[in-house]
Amino acid sequence: MPLVTARRGGLVEQAIEQLRAAIRDGEWAVGSKIPPEAELATSLDVGRNTVREAVRALAHGGLLEVRQGDGTFVRATSELSGALRKLCGDELREVLEVRRILEVDAARLAAVRRTDDDVADLRAAMAARDAALHDAATGDGPVDDAVRTDTDFHALVVRCSHNSLLSELYRGVAEAVAGSVAATMPPELGTEDEVSHTGLVEAVVARDVERAAREAGEFLTRLIDRA
Repeated sequence: MPLVTARRGGLVEQAIEQLRAAIRDGEWAVGSKIPPEAELATSLDVGRNTVREAVRALAHGGLLEVRQGDGTFVRATSELSGALRKLCGDELREVLEVRRILEVDAARLAAVRRTDDDVADLRAAMAARDAALHDAATGDGPVDDAVRTDTDFHALVVRCSHNSLLSELYRGVAEAVAGSVAATMPPELGTEDEVSHTGLVEAVVARDVERAAREAGEFLTRLIDRA
């Protein structure tokens, strides 16, 4: 991955920003190992101490994880995501509880604020999700696609709330949300009662605030009860 040579002055801050950008832009995926210290120092044209300080800062912020004797790995795509992942840990129940807190009120707001464009986007996202679930159930498509489209659908509902801070908070737990979707994907992918979000979309379209909240909350409550 090409890195811009750091300017003199504020070298540590510049190195932090360039490493952060590489993570944010997907140059290094979550879970992947970043290049070794010496290689980063050469790419950035800075000393190894500068790289070490930058990595330490990003590890403190939760973006990186330093594993002694094994290297440094990407843990999250933003400081917010890293902080929330530390808060939630890897416990499925805790992630689902955070999702319920965010998604129930997002569904309420979406039912109030959704636009006609939002309706079209929601229906398209649900169709893509349902198609991916069907393909995974029949063996015609990978389960990863079902997980991705399901995660995208829930993120879209949050965006339809038109609350920028809520959307940013939800983006902060994107990796944890995707992990919870994968962990709770039912073995019988074609079981309608298990996977359908038709009621949620219909409630948002109808501007039925309480039904939208109920559809989002009951679905996650079922998952929490099983976790």
